[in-house]
Amino acid sequence: MSKIHIIHENPEWLPPLARALDQRGLPWAEWNLSSGTFDLSAPPPEGVFYNRMSASSHTRGHRYSAELTAAVLAWLERYGRRVVNGPRALDLEISKARQYAALETAGITVPGTVVVRGEAGDVVQAARRRYGNAPLILKPNRGGKGLGVRLFSDPDALAAFLAEVPEDELPADGLWLLQDYIRAAQPFITRAEFVGGRFLYAVEVDTSSGFELCPADVCEVPAPSAAVGDAFCPVGETPAAAKPRFRVLPEGIDAAQRQKLEAFLAANGIEVAGIEFIRTPEGKVFTYDVNTNTNYNPDAEAAAGLAGTDRSGPGAIASFLGGELARTRLVAA
Repeated sequence: MSKIHIIHENPEWLPPLARALDQRGLPWAEWNLSSGTFDLSAPPPEGVFYNRMSASSHTRGHRYSAELTAAVLAWLERYGRRVVNGPRALDLEISKARQYAALETAGITVPGTVVVRGEAGDVVQAARRRYGNAPLILKPNRGGKGLGVRLFSDPDALAAFLAEVPEDELPADGLWLLQDYIRAAQPFITRAEFVGGRFLYAVEVDTSSGFELCPADVCEVPAPSAAVGDAFCPVGETPAAAKPRFRVLPEGIDAAQRQKLEAFLAANGIEVAGIEFIRTPEGKVFTYDVNTNTNYNPDAEAAAGLAGTDRSGPGAIASFLGGELARTRLVAA
């Protein structure tokens, strides 16, 4: 019997989707690719395959899970299996540089970015050449969850950090990104969620305590202490009053922006994603991250009355996957 196969490497992120699938009585199985083998000469099982491989897999000791997943996805496509978030989605998930190129191709504005492969001195030299004494953002090309994203007041502060950078903050693929500092009108970013290639809802995320922005409750970590001369939040000042860090926006996002983001997803074969952007005081929008392995904040969904419904992230994905499974069975019949 065909079923839904969830490809992943982090069991801690699975329960919300598992509950939603079970509530709908859908047959499913997990496929943990933190390691494993498969036979290229044998046909894969029947069903729908949902790729949830994360760019942050290397931070959990699974450095080569993305590469293994790429091989599996090629195998699945070779046999004509239905894959949600296939090879192109994975390719953009693990490279912000390729994300930005794809976003700009779709006419979506991204922050100015310089890619650097080299030693610390090469990174600092590139920063001085581009930014002079101005603030800048440093991030790994392959990160995930906002890991390693730092704001520096100038290249001198960047140099001090790189002189003693923790090993776990080195980019997994060896590529650093230097990025323009975009000051937001408020200390928030917006994350627009899409399921089945269509807009689901948008979340406002308070960035005042840091920039590790995985919405799942298992991702919540204490805010790190910023070193002198740098900070973890790249978008503004501390808010005056405490608020929930994640809040679903009832008004959604601008219709023209929604249309452009959906067109970008369709052009790149991405069906489930969270796309993050910043709005400046002048109203200009900069899109800076595409998460093809998206998680959802249960408290924010509950506060918005979405929990347990098809308007919740897990509920929408489960219903979408169930519909795709039904279609593959009709075709096979």
